[in-house]
Amino acid sequence: MTQQAGSSRLLREINESAALRLLLERGPLTRGDLRELTGLAKPTTSDVMRRLTDAGLARVVGRTSGGPGPNADIYDVNPDAAHAAAVSLQEKDSTLVTAVCDLSGEIRARVTTPLVADPVRSVADAVHGASRAAGVDHLDHVQLGVPGAHHDGTIRYVDVPGWSRPGLIDDIRAALATEVNVDNDVNLAATAERSRGIAKDVDSFALLWLGEEGLGLGIDLNGRILRGARGGAGEIGYMPAGPEGDFQELVGGPAILALAREHGIAADKAATAATDERLLRPLAARIAYGIAAVVAVLDPAMVVLAGEVGQAGGTVLAEAVGVALRELSVLDTEIAATGLTEDAVLLGALDTTLTAVRTALLSRR
Repeated sequence: MTQQAGSSRLLREINESAALRLLLERGPLTRGDLRELTGLAKPTTSDVMRRLTDAGLARVVGRTSGGPGPNADIYDVNPDAAHAAAVSLQEKDSTLVTAVCDLSGEIRARVTTPLVADPVRSVADAVHGASRAAGVDHLDHVQLGVPGAHHDGTIRYVDVPGWSRPGLIDDIRAALATEVNVDNDVNLAATAERSRGIAKDVDSFALLWLGEEGLGLGIDLNGRILRGARGGAGEIGYMPAGPEGDFQELVGGPAILALAREHGIAADKAATAATDERLLRPLAARIAYGIAAVVAVLDPAMVVLAGEVGQAGGTVLAEAVGVALRELSVLDTEIAATGLTEDAVLLGALDTTLTAVRTALLSRR
């Protein structure tokens, strides 16, 4: 190949990538829209769209009408050009929740399956079952969300039997015959909060996951999740909280239920207890104790309260935590309740897997 031919091919790939990116981010678009957004000449734009259509990445979805000049084809991405799956390990009820989406982000199927003794079989059965329900033969990427830290192919700090076995992720990749990425479930919830929730307009934030069982902290610094040297950044449940023990023993689900009993509140779930006004101030004071340490180290613009307890407490709990925090710290940080009502971990995993698929497609153009 001559240098000129190589340069021409590179230029075509750059133009195709630019057009595909615009369709993914802004579509549907006409060729006129694409010319205006890219600055490409009319013949070049037509050639780019022909190649993207022939490759099955774009398709004509309609025609303009009623305006000046001739009608024009309207293009959009072909949603069936790629498919991806998100899998969330639900420790509290020993299930996997799996969703399959197409290139446009539309969810084609969502299924819940019970865990079996072998984690590889659990994931493979869940993904294959969701793929069948979606009518999809091939997945381009799978994102797995787990209640633990992932580093060097091993999941740590996870309490589900078999899931901390070295080599597990490689075995799952082999079973699914596709790319599989793993991340902490709270990190994925923070990803969803950044893209869909209350934190999408702040430069940095921390998401404090107050679950029925465990705790976690997702740290977003300028749109990037902080994972730490071994994937353990945000394992706030292990943070010492004075002579009484760690933060988990202060505001974990069992600790909240014990606090509720001390105040004469009968509840079988921590989320239910968190809605009782009698528990508001003492619970907020405990939560603020941990947040004060987070704020002193990270100084985020916002701390979002999420998880079953954070979601149930809502803005009332968030405001009470804000008051308690101001009594502990001179640093000013907004405390907000998550606005996401769906499964934030699964939403974050869907966002992540879709980004991976789109990035791979764009890099190949």
